[in-house]
Amino acid sequence: MVVDDQFLLLLHTQFALEDAGYQVVQASSADEALRMLDSNPGISAIFTDVVMPGSLDGAALAARVRDSHPHVTVIVTSGEPGYDPATLPAEVRFLPKPYTGHEVIRLIGDLSAGNDLRQAAFA
Repeated sequence: MVVDDQFLLLLHTQFALEDAGYQVVQASSADEALRMLDSNPGISAIFTDVVMPGSLDGAALAARVRDSHPHVTVIVTSGEPGYDPATLPAEVRFLPKPYTGHEVIRLIGDLSAGNDLRQAAFA
């Protein structure tokens, strides 16, 4: 799942992942992402921005997902000056903006470590 309120960034990441063979669903807020995660058990990874509208930001989404769905890989991104990724849960990875689609794909490949995430939805 790709979670971002900036539609062009969401599409950029989605297209890069789809070109690499991943199935992708999208959400424009952390609240929407949690609803989708609960209704789509095949989601195996989430790539989320930190700053988003709604009751949760991407960092809070990452913490919630790690608690409720520990099997889901979570990657957080931000371009906010001064954002400290050390505040994220230990298992959550951070990719600073600006990033390329290739960087996202490489990180997902590294994290999958033998698990074929292409067979499941990317969240």
